[in-house]
Amino acid sequence: MTERLYYDDAYLTEFDGEVAAVRADGWAALNRSAFYPTSGGQPFDTGTWTVGERVLHVEDVEVEDGVVWHKLNGPVSVGESVHGKVDWERRFDHMQQHAGDHMLAGAAWQLFGGVTIGLHLGKENSTIDMTLPDGRTRLTPSEIETLEDTVNRRVQQDDPIRCWFPTAEELETLPARKKPTVKEHVRIVAMGDYEMVPCGGTHPSTTGQIGPVKILSCTPSRGNMRLCFVAGMRAVRLLRQAYQCAGDMAAAVSADFDTALDALTREREAAADARKELKERVAQAALEIIKASKQGNVYAAHLPFADHDTLLKAASELTRETDAVVLLSCPKGDSRMLVFARGKDARPDMAQLLRASGARGGGKPDMAQGSSPDEDILKKTIKLMTK
Repeated sequence: MTERLYYDDAYLTEFDGEVAAVRADGWAALNRSAFYPTSGGQPFDTGTWTVGERVLHVEDVEVEDGVVWHKLNGPVSVGESVHGKVDWERRFDHMQQHAGDHMLAGAAWQLFGGVTIGLHLGKENSTIDMTLPDGRTRLTPSEIETLEDTVNRRVQQDDPIRCWFPTAEELETLPARKKPTVKEHVRIVAMGDYEMVPCGGTHPSTTGQIGPVKILSCTPSRGNMRLCFVAGMRAVRLLRQAYQCAGDMAAAVSADFDTALDALTREREAAADARKELKERVAQAALEIIKASKQGNVYAAHLPFADHDTLLKAASELTRETDAVVLLSCPKGDSRMLVFARGKDARPDMAQLLRASGARGGGKPDMAQGSSPDEDILKKTIKLMTK
């Protein structure tokens, strides 16, 4: 059994120990360790072991039957003395996220009857899965705001966070939010007078050290509700990014924060109107060019300024003439996009004509679409029609 130093002091980052066991796969255990192993949704600590003159990196930490195993990037031997050093920035970030989870889960339980069924602390954000008594899988925007405000008010109170191993008799009397998942060595975490739950993770000593808590989303997940959030410095960095983004957007539309959205909406509407007008002008110009190309009942034209949608609209317009045959192309990378169409009384099978021209594609007798790298594809198609 490894003496787990983080139970007594989550702020302990350096310690001395002795290698108690090694495995052939590069893992080793100490008689005592401050490194937190992956468990309860909280990721493992990283850091270093100094063994004599060597500095080894701790790449992963796991616990099995009370033994904390460390994945190292070099070998050690049983009995060697070790000076361990935990990566504090990573540890404290996990402490903030884990305590933020407790605050959100506890407040959601009190406000809405939400029961936590899962937690995951990710690299960018963290999630809590819970069930609500009425089977809902979302909170309303107003409920999310209430939950977030409740948690952040409690953070600002800077209440003490206590972690301890109660006796079996004391455990029976504690108003814990949920029952422990183990029968022995149950560890309790209490925050102020509003949150108490069994937990083996690491936490700050006061709620104020959690820092701001921000809910990012509330979405359905496998029939339950999932809250996505950030806490502490993650929330600060997110606020900084959001503020910079909002500032850049406001500057781009020559507005301030309060009016930027309205200004952007007006610009988007104006741009949409301009695009619509441009498409109409392009379509009209295309029709004029195509009509000028008419020979007999055949319209054949390459439109270097057009796109596929313009060809389709032009073909639809021109094939109102019941005997019309329409052969159109426009640029598509190093190739040409083709649209072949006919009026209801015209004779050529457009799909067969497209394939006979050597183009790739297909369709129906009255309309076919495809592409070809041949710049003379329309001329060749017209010759095929005259044979």
